[in-house]
Amino acid sequence: MSEIKTLFKNVSWVTTSQVIVNLCAFFWTIAIARYLGVNDYGILSFAISFTVLLGMGTDIGMSTFSTREISQDRSKTQKYINNVIPFKILLSIALFIVTALILLILGYNKLTIEVALIISLETIFICMIKFIGGVFQAYENQKINSIGEMIAGILLLVFTLIVIAFDLGLIGVAVSYALAYLIFLIHMIFNMNKSFGIPKFEFDLSFWKRTAIRSIPFGLSIFFYTVYFSIDVVMIQFLSGDYATGLYNSAYKIVSVFAAFYVIYQYVIFPLMSKLYAEDTNLLKVSFEQSFKYSLLILLPLSIGVYLYSDYIINLIYSSQYALASPAMQILIWTIVFLFINGVATSLLNSIGKEVSVTKIYVVAAVFNIVLNYFMIPVLSYNGAAITTVLSEILILILMMYSISKTEYKPDLSLLKTIVKLIVCGIILAIVLHLINVSLWLAIPIGFVVYVLSLFITRTIDDTDKYIINELLNR
Repeated sequence: MSEIKTLFKNVSWVTTSQVIVNLCAFFWTIAIARYLGVNDYGILSFAISFTVLLGMGTDIGMSTFSTREISQDRSKTQKYINNVIPFKILLSIALFIVTALILLILGYNKLTIEVALIISLETIFICMIKFIGGVFQAYENQKINSIGEMIAGILLLVFTLIVIAFDLGLIGVAVSYALAYLIFLIHMIFNMNKSFGIPKFEFDLSFWKRTAIRSIPFGLSIFFYTVYFSIDVVMIQFLSGDYATGLYNSAYKIVSVFAAFYVIYQYVIFPLMSKLYAEDTNLLKVSFEQSFKYSLLILLPLSIGVYLYSDYIINLIYSSQYALASPAMQILIWTIVFLFINGVATSLLNSIGKEVSVTKIYVVAAVFNIVLNYFMIPVLSYNGAAITTVLSEILILILMMYSISKTEYKPDLSLLKTIVKLIVCGIILAIVLHLINVSLWLAIPIGFVVYVLSLFITRTIDDTDKYIINELLNR
């Protein structure tokens, strides 16, 4: 099977799971937000962001590093499974204790502490799932993880409806998250044992030390990236309170539905890029440039649509009590475009051993984000945090492209021409939708036709695109 066909198979699995999971997420997000109200939804949002930040300590980049190493040499599989799992268990115990101590020291109320500790269990389960999923990812097998994600998504929706039906409150919602991902973890462990045998835990301290040190660049990249994507919620809660946090996160959750499709790229393309780096550097460059192009091609029209119809979308999903979240969503939706493009660049740099450069970029972005949020949130509240997030993504894009320009994978001028063409197509789409001013449901098919016609008129679809389409269609 060719690389393209293998890629298509994995994309099919991941896409299917993401569609189902995001469909479920769409409904549980609406249900939870409406059920809890703005204030309690703000508490839940804070707990998730806070524990995600601390949860980085249970991974320190080992999952990503292990995926790359196993992708390049599968004989290392058992060594990593037998050592990384017990190491992560110890880190998880430490995380739970540290989370409790920090919350107590900062003086949060009992309800917030209880919710955060329950959500921290979910974070621990996710970190372990990420490693096991990374092993299957290294074998270019996305089926197992995709099935697990679908199970977790469906169960979380079911559990949420049960919580609402029996009025179990905020604690019940938090338990639903933890329980759904516990079952997901059990699924992953079962399939890991089936595929690679039951792990024989090793406490090879020298291997732990060596792996931890080599994982740090990946870990720092993920940590600082997570900081500037999650610290805003924590800072809003601290500077503006639960109500503003609830409004901001309601907008962010809608945006995150689109952001979740970034998982398709990250899970499928990163191991392929690592493999291509060892086998065919020319194909690696093609993979980077085409991924860049397709990310912008797909996400630009989506962002334009959400921007123009944000008021309607917010009221449709959350009801009028969340109407003030509309401006934040209009701003945040543009992070999706930069998120995918920056993800393409990150995977390329990680694949060619430039993870230290990626780490430095995210350190700069995280510091920039925190400092700017400190000044923007007191003045513009959650809208200030939204602006800061977009500016942080733009900064990352600039630094990423600068780093890539210093390697042999510097994009050709043709990519810049393609970007200009796509922006022109986006402008045409925005003008047409603004002028016709129809409902969202009419705008979707009309916008689709206008955008596709624009792509062909500007000749954005080239011979490489046609070749890939023919390979996928098995012609």
